[in-house]
Amino acid sequence: MALDVLLGLQWGDEGKGKIVDYLAPDYNMIARFQGGPNAGHTIVIGEDKFVLHTIPSGIFRENVDNLIGNGVVVDPITLAKEIKGLKDAGLNMANLKISSKAHLILPTHRWLDAASEASKGKQKIGSTLKGIGPTYMDKTGRNGLRIGDISTPQFKEKYTALAAKHKQLLSIYPAVEFNHAEEEEKWFEAIEAIKWIPVVDSMYYVNDALKAGKNILAEGAQGSMLDIDFGTYPYVTSSNTVSSGVCNGLGVAPQQIGKVIGITKAYCTRVGSGPFPTELNGEVGEKLRTLGSEFGATTGRPRRCGWIDIPQLKYTIMINGVTSLCVTKLDILNEFDEVRLAKEYTIDGEKTDKLPFDMNSSKIYVDFETMHGWKTDLEGLENFEDLPSAAQEFLMELERLLEVPIDFISKGPQRRNLILRNVMA
Repeated sequence: MALDVLLGLQWGDEGKGKIVDYLAPDYNMIARFQGGPNAGHTIVIGEDKFVLHTIPSGIFRENVDNLIGNGVVVDPITLAKEIKGLKDAGLNMANLKISSKAHLILPTHRWLDAASEASKGKQKIGSTLKGIGPTYMDKTGRNGLRIGDISTPQFKEKYTALAAKHKQLLSIYPAVEFNHAEEEEKWFEAIEAIKWIPVVDSMYYVNDALKAGKNILAEGAQGSMLDIDFGTYPYVTSSNTVSSGVCNGLGVAPQQIGKVIGITKAYCTRVGSGPFPTELNGEVGEKLRTLGSEFGATTGRPRRCGWIDIPQLKYTIMINGVTSLCVTKLDILNEFDEVRLAKEYTIDGEKTDKLPFDMNSSKIYVDFETMHGWKTDLEGLENFEDLPSAAQEFLMELERLLEVPIDFISKGPQRRNLILRNVMA
């Protein structure tokens, strides 16, 4: 038995969905353990492109169970729309389950999210306005509604009471445009539309599967630098995106965790506000954005782009206990004469490879290493040894600095564009 973890090591958008989809046949279950519909896991199969927001990325593999875990917050409207799109594409979705303890995003959560963000003026967090933060606040405030509540006689009464609390709270925020009556009607329609999904007590479901000798892959959303405790606070998401979040998000003990696969782009991006030491604001950054199609899968917002950041990756590798690396989007660097990586920071005149307490208030100067580009198309190359020597040197330098093996190299969105290294094909 094994419970492995796959998660992002940067600020999200590292290409986790593609890797989960590729690895899914090696597992009996893919289990999403945190986050909400602000996630956008893009999977390309042939000529078709799918963007998943709540459903785990193993859904395209018929013989693999897909579980929405208790750590996830669920918007029924988004989930119902996502299911319809997949069913229209020919999936029967019989392999989808949902935890009874997953919390529900109400329309008033989204209303509160928009109003709260509007109140911040120029200090906006960069929320996707999906209602995720307010939902987690209700969860920790012991006010939340859960999937298991839907089947109880008190469900409508609990919903009405919570929505009324939210409306009282809205009085302290600026007015924002939100058609609550319309959204509420859609929400209850969506509740009916998702009732067919089998609801499970996910703690028992996952642990019983492990006892039965089944292999499980826990899928994270967002990235480690957006973790509520360890990310670039306050410019973070509202859940624990790191490997320790698997224990709370699925109900498993720490000793159950096996491999931890960390995903990083060959460069770096982030969406929304907050510190980004290697950000490129000029022509090079725009080139990365254009070549990499760096626009949010959920929001469509342009992503901020920069060179890969070694101190940042060392930090997230450490807190996640990463045992294996996957470098994605190597092909986006094909057209660059030179590529760069941030080896160290200089803060207050001192060189360091450690992140400061508050990246927002620290003035960080980045010390870069420049390497030769390869100026070669990587399409059709199947082995590490087939890559241009400059690309091999870049990857080996990353591996040397990060001290974790690079076992997967992605050089395009298709399933075929994945090079396996140090692992059996």
